[in-house]
Amino acid sequence: MRLVHFIVATIVLATTFWPLASPHAAEARHGLSIFGPLGYSADFKNFRYVNPDAPKGGRISMVGPAGRITFDSFNNYILKGDAAQGLDALFDSLMVRAFDEPDAVYGLVAKTAEVADDGKSVTFILRPEAKFSDGSALTAEDVVFSFDALKNQGHPSFRIMLRDVEKAEALDQATVRYTFTGDLVRDLPINVATLPILSKKFYTAHKFAESSLVVPVGSGPYQISEFKAGTFVLYRRRQDYWGKDLAVNRGRFNFGEIKYEYFRDRTAELNSLKAGAYDFREEFTSVDWATAYDIAAVRDGRMIKESLPDATPSGAQGFFINTRREKFKDIRVRKALALAFDFEWTNKNLFYGLYQRTASFFENSPMKATGKPDAKELALLEPFGDKLPADVFGEAVTPPVSDGSGTDRKLLRQAARLLSEAGWEQKGNMRRNAKGQSLDVEILIFSPSFERIILPYLNNLRAIGINATLRRVDPAQYERRVKSFDFDLTTERYTMRLTPGVELKTFWGSASAKTDGSYNLAGIDDAIVDSLIDRIMAAATREELETAARAADRVLRAGCYWVPHWYKAAHHLAYWNKFSRPDTKPKYERGVIDTWWFDAEKAEQLKSR
Repeated sequence: MRLVHFIVATIVLATTFWPLASPHAAEARHGLSIFGPLGYSADFKNFRYVNPDAPKGGRISMVGPAGRITFDSFNNYILKGDAAQGLDALFDSLMVRAFDEPDAVYGLVAKTAEVADDGKSVTFILRPEAKFSDGSALTAEDVVFSFDALKNQGHPSFRIMLRDVEKAEALDQATVRYTFTGDLVRDLPINVATLPILSKKFYTAHKFAESSLVVPVGSGPYQISEFKAGTFVLYRRRQDYWGKDLAVNRGRFNFGEIKYEYFRDRTAELNSLKAGAYDFREEFTSVDWATAYDIAAVRDGRMIKESLPDATPSGAQGFFINTRREKFKDIRVRKALALAFDFEWTNKNLFYGLYQRTASFFENSPMKATGKPDAKELALLEPFGDKLPADVFGEAVTPPVSDGSGTDRKLLRQAARLLSEAGWEQKGNMRRNAKGQSLDVEILIFSPSFERIILPYLNNLRAIGINATLRRVDPAQYERRVKSFDFDLTTERYTMRLTPGVELKTFWGSASAKTDGSYNLAGIDDAIVDSLIDRIMAAATREELETAARAADRVLRAGCYWVPHWYKAAHHLAYWNKFSRPDTKPKYERGVIDTWWFDAEKAEQLKSR
């Protein structure tokens, strides 16, 4: 699977302000929320899901999300390079997310925020005590510089998300105003309130747009202490961190050191965890979760194996089909590819029944379309009339259910028939078009862990005459090929916010289909999808948003842009028993780095066992 969307996650961690239809007058507020009142008053002391008295110190060493096996850059906001994990801990933002609310942010660098009555601007008042790690003051000029650098030189996704942010200006050293253009302004404060704040001084001396291992100056709670490219990076908690006593930070960032380890593959990661080479791992491989942790350390409690609930939308994971390529423009070919994947066999034989089939682009959320469209969804879909396929107006398109044999002949016959209808006739053991070209399908990956899943799928594709192959390349080459859309099929997971908005343009918008480095891997270029994304962005209530999302989900699913995978609404964690955590888990976040702490007593007991 491709690297997780750290850039998108950085931008869209939080939500925004009262909708334009709100009767509330503009006022300076300690936090912002798009749907409903704030859950914390202006004088709150800490978030409810933290332990404000948690001890500080100790170390947690860990591996990050599946697939992170190297790094060569300390800049995760540009297209170039493979960025190290954990870099967000270096940079503060104007506001931060409360992870027990679906769509609220509270002031960090910004003490207050005020949205204009017409929604066309937002003004932030900065805390005068905010400083960078080199001791220099963090001012409005740094905020403006950061916006300009990200929009003009940052990853292409920033250009899409910040397109309608007209300008940022420093009214004085402690006041920043962002001005917006257009009508879809609801989500724009999310982009500016949660942007990383860069040091103008540092990035004037070092080119922002260049990939580099020069340790950056930041204003966040950690700084890079040691590293070895491709092997590890160690972050040390700053004793002089300016914001450590703020309400939004109390009880957070408890570890004295956070070390991210890198291994050549998932097997090496797992073996190293069991050997005690590092402390913490989230398990993404079902066979390992089911079988590999039956070890003495787990049985006697030295290592903890547990599942934590995940209340966030599971998003969309699958083999995404690159429709920029002529052979995949015919939807019948794409449907045939989907019919050949036997999830039921895979789940039973490879996943130990741990997963559910993904059907929706908004899986595990109220935004998932089910059954036939209701009256409110029809009101959004019917204006497009016969431009939409009939499937959109029937039962929501769902993946086929196989007989679990691994080679469901009924489904494979359907797939073969679709290929013939699309002009790919069976000639010998190969499908060929009128020009005599074979139907070649290559699945691009970089990790061997997916091979056991892909190989049975390839066998089914070959059974219906497709020349199907697997290409595993090194991570650097993989990133280059995916960023330039040089693939037939590849795996990806899109994670959704509880309140999705402008980031959907980077996933499925027409403009992103033509932008190198975007997350629109399938190349979805559909004016109807664009229109429905706009309706999601313009929604004034959560009900309107969910209705528009379900309508978009129907159109996307009917387009058959992917071969859906699977999901689980849980985090599978394995870690050595040397940590403690608050009694309450943040509802919408794993909470490990944010709220856990090193427990010296447990660590000492672990040594003696």
